[in-house]
Amino acid sequence: MWSCGLLNGTAWGEDPRCQDLRLALWVLSLLYLVAGVPVGLGYNMLLVLANLSSKGTMTMPDVYFVNMAVAGLVLGALAPAHLLGPPHSRWAPWTLGSEAQVTLLILFNVASLVTMYSTALLSLDYYIERALPRTYMASVYNTRHVCGFVWGGALLTSFSSLLFYICSHVSSRVAECATMRNTEAADAILVLIGYVVPGMAVLYALVLIARVHKEATPLDQDTGRLEPWVHRLLVATVCTQFGLWTPHYLTLLGHAVLASWGRPVDGHSLGVLHLAKDLSKVLALASSSVTPLLYHHINRGFPSKLRRLLRKVPCGRRRCAPDPAGAPRATAQA
Repeated sequence: MWSCGLLNGTAWGEDPRCQDLRLALWVLSLLYLVAGVPVGLGYNMLLVLANLSSKGTMTMPDVYFVNMAVAGLVLGALAPAHLLGPPHSRWAPWTLGSEAQVTLLILFNVASLVTMYSTALLSLDYYIERALPRTYMASVYNTRHVCGFVWGGALLTSFSSLLFYICSHVSSRVAECATMRNTEAADAILVLIGYVVPGMAVLYALVLIARVHKEATPLDQDTGRLEPWVHRLLVATVCTQFGLWTPHYLTLLGHAVLASWGRPVDGHSLGVLHLAKDLSKVLALASSSVTPLLYHHINRGFPSKLRRLLRKVPCGRRRCAPDPAGAPRATAQA
């Protein structure tokens, strides 16, 4: 539906049907900005605030979902610039300078790495908690360490690829970057560290989890075990994240493969690649809106956290509603 070919030897940009497809993709992006982005920002903010306001009840999955929610907030904030202003779009309402493009690219890639790493670590820690209950591998007791590890690891592992991207934009002003203008190498590195490595970790964790589920042990009766809905949340999250991010990394891989052939890419292949990049970016950004909805729908403890969060909101001069225990809260003074 989104691809088209050359007609009668015309160039990609002059093909009316290709332009119509690009316009349709632009409309799709606009619809996501109007409906998906506000929903994603709202639910991600609620997820972060509800968990941070109830640190005593945070469990292992909550820590990683907070990281994914923060990454989702970053992606939601970047969505207008990425979807309405791509450098190859004819309908972009604005153009960005080299520094702004590099900044947006860095933030997008770091947020994507945080999302994928959080998904992989969630799978591995779920297996550890499933096999050895009460280990608290990623509980509230070391939340700061986990968050620092995820975000710091995303920055460190993406440094080499980000260096290639930066040099590709500022090579004319920085002499040291003259030999590092290879964006294809940056794409290949991102595919490796942002998709292949987390994908292998998730696959390994799922195999171990399936093996643990088949083996009945005395630990199955432990009351400290994670609730059954956590497994459903894990499977739904893994499928959602990898389903929505796979097209993005496949387009990066396609870009690197086409460049590695060593011959000029024709207009048809280049146009299809740009169109695929646009569509894959919409899907990748949509993950920031879908994940918090899954968390809200499957996590049975999230509604109670929201209620506790709402009770902490000042009520002004009006009397606040009593808590479930029946003790009315003191009315806040304006």
